[in-house]
Amino acid sequence: MRAALWFIALFGIAVAAALFAGNNQAVVTVFWPPHRVDVSFNLAMLLLVGLFFLFHLASRALSALFSLPLEARRWRAQQKERAMYGALMDALAHLMAGRYIRSAKSAQNALAQEKSLGVTTDTTGHPTGHSDALARQLRSLSHLLVAESAQALQNKVLRDQHLQHALDNSDARHAQEVREGVLFRAARWALEDHDASAALDWLGQLPQGAARRTLALRMRLRAARYGRQTLPALETARMLAKHRAFSPVAAQSIVRGLALELLNEAHDPVQLKQAWALLDDNERAMPELAVQAASRLMRLQGDAALARSWLEPVWGAMLEPVAGQGLGDSLRAKLVSVLEAGMDSLDADWLARIEAAHVSQPRDVTLQYLAGMACLSRQLWGKARQLLSQAAPALQDRPMQRAAWRALAALAEQRGDEAAAIDAYKRAAQL
Repeated sequence: MRAALWFIALFGIAVAAALFAGNNQAVVTVFWPPHRVDVSFNLAMLLLVGLFFLFHLASRALSALFSLPLEARRWRAQQKERAMYGALMDALAHLMAGRYIRSAKSAQNALAQEKSLGVTTDTTGHPTGHSDALARQLRSLSHLLVAESAQALQNKVLRDQHLQHALDNSDARHAQEVREGVLFRAARWALEDHDASAALDWLGQLPQGAARRTLALRMRLRAARYGRQTLPALETARMLAKHRAFSPVAAQSIVRGLALELLNEAHDPVQLKQAWALLDDNERAMPELAVQAASRLMRLQGDAALARSWLEPVWGAMLEPVAGQGLGDSLRAKLVSVLEAGMDSLDADWLARIEAAHVSQPRDVTLQYLAGMACLSRQLWGKARQLLSQAAPALQDRPMQRAAWRALAALAEQRGDEAAAIDAYKRAAQL
């Protein structure tokens, strides 16, 4: 269709030219004293059109002739640019292949090519501002590749030198993303060297948005754990769990471990209360944390009533059949030992709870032992002897079983049964 329209247009032009020039009797006279030249108007128009095309072609030829040096410089710059990017790609390939010396040499070759290339020019020969930003990015990446290779080769002097060059060429105005990448790599190298303070310093230079990324939070968590900064590590782990950087099980395990470290770092009851207050509601509801906090408080000669208040949610969970199985035998034994340590100050409410728990689960030897020790503390000798005699042979926890036999030996001595006391002491000694 387009070809048919072109033919119609050409035929129209030909018809118009024939109508205009066919009957045109005009004459153009050129006076060149003492000569006179008469030519037809049609010939004069053809000569003018020919002269126009002749001058146009001559100007194009002269422009191409004078632009040859610029084209030659542009071609040489293009070749250097290709060599520069090729060297950069070779450096990256060698780094991924583990050829760190070759990678460093290729990156340094790219830097040399970029230095000889200078700032590129546009079609008019003027330097472009955008090329300067690209040059800064390329220099930063090349220096970063050299520094990465030096880190792998444990050449820290060369690494620090090129790291500083990479930071100098990646200011926030030209290459913010590259600068953030350089800071991330520097923090990672510090973590590889187990230098927690340096890693935190590098991460502290990140912008606010980059500091909230998952990568930054993971590095901050590692650095805080290396530096034994438990509270910052716990706060970072909470943020990672909120961002779903870990699976729910892994996140709960990490947070629980850090919270346990925070509780174990307390050296007096006041510090332990402060550490407990820093935990959130979900963490306080974890049985491991509640039992550990109460046990730690009793070892620090703290308030037994406060320790029992921390154990109330765990006590309720232990009495539920499904939840109680999830506590584990060691955790149940530890909970009972905490209650046993504060047996002298046990109030009526807790005594009623222990009695109700034993009545609801009479075959639970752990609750049976706890009820027996509670009766012993209240000088209910007969009932304590009955409960402890049933629980002692079946207990799986050795310290608890040893305590039960010692209590039975003391009860036997009290009633004057030396044979039973000797037998109980012998069983306790064997454990």
